[in-house]
Amino acid sequence: MTSPLRLLAFALFLAPSLLPAAENQRFILERPYPVTEIPEPDRSLPVTNVILMIGDGMGIHHLSAAWAANRGRLFIENCPVTGISKTWCADKLVTDSAAAGTAMATGTKTLYHRVAVCPRGNKLDSLVDKAADMGKSTGVIATCELNDATPASFCANNEKRSDAYGIIGDYPRSRADFIFGGGGKYFTQRPDGRDIFQEMQAQGYRVARSWEKAGALPSGKTLVVAAPGNLPPPSKRGDVFRQAAVKALDTLSRNPNGFFLMIEGSNIDKAAHSNNLEEMMEELLDFDRTAGAVLDWASKHPGTLVVITADHNTGAFALTGGSREQGEITGRFGSGSHDGVAVPVYAFGAGSGDFTGIYENTDIFNKIMNALKKGADKPVR
Repeated sequence: MTSPLRLLAFALFLAPSLLPAAENQRFILERPYPVTEIPEPDRSLPVTNVILMIGDGMGIHHLSAAWAANRGRLFIENCPVTGISKTWCADKLVTDSAAAGTAMATGTKTLYHRVAVCPRGNKLDSLVDKAADMGKSTGVIATCELNDATPASFCANNEKRSDAYGIIGDYPRSRADFIFGGGGKYFTQRPDGRDIFQEMQAQGYRVARSWEKAGALPSGKTLVVAAPGNLPPPSKRGDVFRQAAVKALDTLSRNPNGFFLMIEGSNIDKAAHSNNLEEMMEELLDFDRTAGAVLDWASKHPGTLVVITADHNTGAFALTGGSREQGEITGRFGSGSHDGVAVPVYAFGAGSGDFTGIYENTDIFNKIMNALKKGADKPVR
């Protein structure tokens, strides 16, 4: 197994020099959350279920800050397997979320700003489509608008990530069985006159326009659009992100053939773009708490593979000081943009051993597909 320290050293070696202009910001986590040890089930079991968690913009520096703030403990540390993913896209060294999401969703490096469309302009099938072809249930969860790049890469096809109405217009033909996110303003009162909520209902979806109403939905295909835009930060939305993940796991796991679920902590990236340390830390810690719930579920359901990674690194963030004992960090941002630094990969459960080493982000797709194909040949009894 590749040493985590070696991987960290490699990531830090790749990191660009930070610009001196930014001022240090300070964050204190007043109420740390307890982190328990979660036993990993047998890695050699065939894979029935796959959960891919993506922290948008979440680099090793961001995770180091979250670790320090929570008194030196994160749920992600329960993952015994670590790797490094290279994030460049087909036409740029520094990717965007559309090209990076497409790489992980479809296994194809594409052009900047393209959503599940290859450089030649052909539409690409995603892990949602591939898993559905295998008879599995599928789901997509995000804290951003559903037209945003990462969830769109799993549910839509478009040459322009900025085409919000066009991307949402693809959702009625998506093969995802459980969909949660924001972006309600693009579902109705559209320039083309379509009502996407009605179209989703016609496709058999139970639709809720808030998380509070989701609990009353009967079982079956589910669409929850919990905000008109992006979801608010955790201090305002509460525990919704973790609850949505738990709800999806309960719903999708009813399929004896298993499932694929993508869960994105989308707004880590947005806070880093705006150099908002407090909001970024809120989102990081909420992502880790959600990862804890996912890992706990996977531990109790052998044959489940969990992969946790990022699409790219955002903000050139540096952890410059603080106190682990007090949950205090100081840090500064070197930019308001993405960079080309490789990002960490963590894996847990069945098939996790395949995720060691240094590889392209497209190999996340390839490794997941290989695991699913092997699992289909030897299902868990």
